[in-house]
Amino acid sequence: MSTELLAPLDLAFWHLESADHPMHLGALAYFTPPASGDTGTVAAGSEEVLALLAERTSAIPRLRMRVRDVLLPVGGAAWTADKDFDVRRHLRQVRLPAGDFTASAATLAGELMERPLERGLPPWEMYLLTGGPGDPFAVLVKLHHALADGMRAVAIGAGIFDEIAGPLAARARKHGRRTGRSPAAVPPRSWLPGPWQVAGMARGRIEELGRAFGVGASLVGASLARAGRLDPRGTAALSASSSGTRRLATSVLDLDEVHEVRRVAGGTANDVLLATVAGALRRWMTERGDVLPPTDPSALVPVSRRRPGGPPGSGNKLSAYLLDLPVTEPDPWARLYAVRDGMDRNKAAGPLRGAGAVAVLADQLPPLAHRFGAPLAGSAARMLFDVLVTSVPLPRSALSLGGCPLREIYPMAPLARGQSLAVAMSTYGGRVHFGLVADGKALPDVDRLACAVEEELAALVELVR
Repeated sequence: MSTELLAPLDLAFWHLESADHPMHLGALAYFTPPASGDTGTVAAGSEEVLALLAERTSAIPRLRMRVRDVLLPVGGAAWTADKDFDVRRHLRQVRLPAGDFTASAATLAGELMERPLERGLPPWEMYLLTGGPGDPFAVLVKLHHALADGMRAVAIGAGIFDEIAGPLAARARKHGRRTGRSPAAVPPRSWLPGPWQVAGMARGRIEELGRAFGVGASLVGASLARAGRLDPRGTAALSASSSGTRRLATSVLDLDEVHEVRRVAGGTANDVLLATVAGALRRWMTERGDVLPPTDPSALVPVSRRRPGGPPGSGNKLSAYLLDLPVTEPDPWARLYAVRDGMDRNKAAGPLRGAGAVAVLADQLPPLAHRFGAPLAGSAARMLFDVLVTSVPLPRSALSLGGCPLREIYPMAPLARGQSLAVAMSTYGGRVHFGLVADGKALPDVDRLACAVEEELAALVELVR
């Protein structure tokens, strides 16, 4: 893979990171153990699983790239192949004590998400979590947000699965025979522009600045409007001081039930899921004795800017919508309609409008602005939104590792400064898996919130039957 500059948004994520706010994405995947006497699978918890992960991750070119500073552009950085790459520095096995394997794996995953990835190495880690005989096994994946957005992270991480790794390996062998050389032997392209490119780059930069001005104006207007109604008492549960600790709680919803509600209410399945999150927050706040906020908390809902059918590319291609989660509305049906109407307005305006377009604006700034402005930008997240709610798409086909079927997979998103909860969800095998990442000290009862997610969908289903 050639050396390439980090795109502006990737650079922003790289510099936003701090010891208490690591900027990596995660996923916790559970696999069904092989049946006794099953010769078509690897032995769960054995060295064969770890060896299989090592083989497949080593074959993914992106996972061999690390970040290094460059002289030009000033403040920039570039992806470059790690000449000393050793997959054993990124893969670890952890044996969990006897007991509830699923709960123990989730607890450990939360603790491991606290730890920033080591800089100077390709920014990813993978853990094989094993238990006793008959237990499932799990794989925890951590990828730095600078490396990829959610969709790209899925494309990279999917390389460990049997259904993806096999065809990729076959194509790599075919390519090697046709060219007579390994793909790694292709000389890297320089990231420095040639003289004939300068004029075109200048024209492109002028166009980018024009777009940035428009996005910036929308961002400032929406931010000022939100600042005017912020109340320090508002969503204290979601904006406690950071402790640097992490907890993971999980929920599972039936996708058929989500669509059952959607068919009656209209809108999209994502509208139903967002309304479910809003209702779960209301239940959870009420049960813990919190005073409901005077204004509804604002959710940042990421939106991919990748074109359907287009090349996957590298790095981040993101914008986002802002949505007021109707926590103060007592009627579940009214909450659902409020979410649907809010998302319809967002879609009509497009992803380049409002404070949610901050990622688009970041993509237009020069590298030096990200290097020195990242701490300020990170501290401003509280002014923009209260909670991140993101949907991470997964392949629709069944997946397996070493012949062991993927049973469940829970995505995890990073926490911004001044916030204590991030909600990520993925659909796989007819179910929607929620990964709720919380500050461990601010939200020690995040498990109760996870239960409230399931209870809220059940309440919506009851209304439509």
